[in-house]
Amino acid sequence: MQVDFSKSPDGLVPAIIQDAITRKVLMLGYMNQAALDKTIAENKVTFFSRSKNRLWTKGEESGNFLHVNNIKVDCDDDTLLIQATPVGPVCHTGADTCWDDTNTGTDFLQTLEKIISNRKLNPTSESYTAKLFAKGINKIAQKVGEEAVEIVIEAKDDNNELFLNEAADLLFHYLILLQAKNFTLEDVIAILKERHNK
Repeated sequence: MQVDFSKSPDGLVPAIIQDAITRKVLMLGYMNQAALDKTIAENKVTFFSRSKNRLWTKGEESGNFLHVNNIKVDCDDDTLLIQATPVGPVCHTGADTCWDDTNTGTDFLQTLEKIISNRKLNPTSESYTAKLFAKGINKIAQKVGEEAVEIVIEAKDDNNELFLNEAADLLFHYLILLQAKNFTLEDVIAILKERHNK
């Protein structure tokens, strides 16, 4: 990834922060090379604060970090798009975004993905999902395999309620597996759309 910081006299480029799941634009900040390097190294969004005149990691005081999922540079190599998972509200006013938008998914699956992501980033001892993340990728993948076998078994019977419950279990654990691999359902949908167009 080549970013042309020389286009700006102060060596800063705009960095648009977008929620990796809901695709809502959360905020706009500025980065220099050092801020980008720190963002990549720590996997948390760090800006160059023009008011503080120093590197500033979003959430360093509030704990509302922006965990990086993906970084893209635009066609002119002078603007960054960072897809991230926010921990808590993004704006200093307490709003979800700096435009006072509510950052919720357009459907329940997006909302569920955000809940799963939150369990991954902020684990609690009571959360089944957090416990599963703590056991690691092998256990998560094994659980998806188990749920897949169970839905196949139920598909051969005539109990619709059991079949639908197993379908829900499989989908839920599949979403956990995607999060464990740092992907979202949107990444899978993009591949399906690409295949559809061929």
